[in-house]
Amino acid sequence: MKNILGLLAFVMIIGCKSTPKADGPDGLKGSLSEKAISGLTDSLRVGKLMEYLASDALMGRDSGSEGIEMAAQHIEEHFKKFGIAPYFESFRDTLTNYENTSYNIVGMVEGNDDKLKHEYIVVGAHYDHIGIITPEGDDNIANGANDNASGTVTVMELARYFGLKRTNKRSLIFALFSAEEKGLLGSDHLAKRLKGEDLNLYTMINFEMTGVPLLDKDYIVYLTGYHKSNLAEVTNAYAEEKLVGFLPESKHYNLFQRSDNYPFFKAFGVPSHTYCTFDFTNFNHYHKVGDEVELMDLGHMASLVNKMLPVVEGISNAPDQEIKMSEPTK
Repeated sequence: MKNILGLLAFVMIIGCKSTPKADGPDGLKGSLSEKAISGLTDSLRVGKLMEYLASDALMGRDSGSEGIEMAAQHIEEHFKKFGIAPYFESFRDTLTNYENTSYNIVGMVEGNDDKLKHEYIVVGAHYDHIGIITPEGDDNIANGANDNASGTVTVMELARYFGLKRTNKRSLIFALFSAEEKGLLGSDHLAKRLKGEDLNLYTMINFEMTGVPLLDKDYIVYLTGYHKSNLAEVTNAYAEEKLVGFLPESKHYNLFQRSDNYPFFKAFGVPSHTYCTFDFTNFNHYHKVGDEVELMDLGHMASLVNKMLPVVEGISNAPDQEIKMSEPTK
């Protein structure tokens, strides 16, 4: 998340704790058909993607760097392999608001309903990180496993499922943003570009720092801007459990404006939110060299992807636009 490093001074960081691992692709209720089961992810798939994106070879994925170019190529190959089409002429959306050449990677799975396919849902995450930083010991690479290879892999695996299954009536745009760490520049660029093209955007959902589970909560993930729409209620209905809850710190620190959902909210005025599991107490390596794959709970990550499948599928297939902005409080 953008600019939350300074906020950490205000809260106690207790570090990561060991947590039980989920077994394979667990975590899915009965909302998907039996035919869909083969599209589930598991900790092995998630781990393989994470190990590459957060490897030393990518040098922390700083925007405009050789390392993030390698990440971009990897995401493009993943999209091609699973039938995701480029949204533009190619998968690459070149930023016009950042001095170093940088790209969002933008793919699409067109909806299968003649009417609803003209309504769009953006599913996003940023794939950049902060690159080479001040060394700690002999390590100077901020690998960015939790921030935000975890969100990137979540989007990649959701895209894989819908690329294979084509169960969505509305069209899905899968967007991986660059230059989030420079001030939400990638998402700001894409939101303005899509708005300029009069995209009929229904909603935008974003994934940020989902690599370690929440501690001592009765929900699995929190939603930024929780009270700004009914997305949490809709999510939990499709998940058939309390998947999403309210984190007071999210409102207190205004995290709604600190990730890539916000430029879409500004540009389109539609429900735009981030799902996150970083709560200021469960991970103490934010923007540090210690943000490594070894600390990620891959079973938790796979389970979250699988729990989100019926949510995205339900939102994309509902006959009416059920996600609504809340009435402003006076």
